[in-house]
Amino acid sequence: METRANHLWVGAITLALLVALAAFIVWIARLNQGAVNEYDIFYKQSVAGLANGSQVSYAGVPVGQVRQIALSAEDPEFVRVRIRIRDEVPILVGTEASIQASFTGVSTILLDGARKDSPAITCETTACPEGRPVIPPGRGGFGEIVANAPLLLERLTTLTEQLNTIFGPENQEELAGILANSNRLTRELADAAPRLEGTFDDLQGALKEASEALDAFEKVSLTTNELLDAEGPKLAQELSETLASANQAAASLSAVLEDTRPAARALSETTLPTVEATLQDLRATSRSLRTVTDRLEAEGAASLIGRRPLPEYEP
Repeated sequence: METRANHLWVGAITLALLVALAAFIVWIARLNQGAVNEYDIFYKQSVAGLANGSQVSYAGVPVGQVRQIALSAEDPEFVRVRIRIRDEVPILVGTEASIQASFTGVSTILLDGARKDSPAITCETTACPEGRPVIPPGRGGFGEIVANAPLLLERLTTLTEQLNTIFGPENQEELAGILANSNRLTRELADAAPRLEGTFDDLQGALKEASEALDAFEKVSLTTNELLDAEGPKLAQELSETLASANQAAASLSAVLEDTRPAARALSETTLPTVEATLQDLRATSRSLRTVTDRLEAEGAASLIGRRPLPEYEP
């Protein structure tokens, strides 16, 4: 009986030592971890991929872990995720918590969106429905897709209807014609490629000749400028002298015209009427001479000397 009592005491003492050792280890772990703050996040979506101990990061920097995942006591439509974050990490008003999925199936919580000089998230600045300050959830990954699903479905339906209209039976013939025309145009372009290449070569030659002509014109322009700079004053002086001589000649001609005006007036008033009368007399004399000449040719010289013989009478 005494031996059995000794075994009980040894077992009890051993169990107490084990419990004390476990408590000491937990205390050392918390001591090494430092002070922490806990926050609640309420998601109205699936949190598949999250688990106790999942990583919590702030702008990509690990700052804590997920401590507990449970349904909300007030509204079972929400999933409450309690996270533990180191005390030195500033969780300010404006911070949002989004679920970041990965290809391995393990999800993490990403904190982001805080602004400088904003107050810290505490029970004084936000609600604490289950005893912890609440960090509002952010839309990211699957949550964003779920939130935009109705809009995406509506746009997908509209796109499907438009495609059905475009590729409907009434438009298939037109689309076939467009494709046939495109194929024909492609073949014609392929056939015309050698001619186009020759045309481009000719164009390149023409551009080269034009460039050479422009260079020659530039040289001529430079030569002309130099000639004008050298001979310009002399040419201007000669032109001025020529203009002066022309002015003198014009003045002399004006004086001559003034001198001839009386003679021209006398010619028009006296000489021209006399000449006109003389011309009339000459015309009359010419007509008389023509008459005489005609008689000589027709009747001979006797017609001018004697009388014209009478015609013979025949009974």
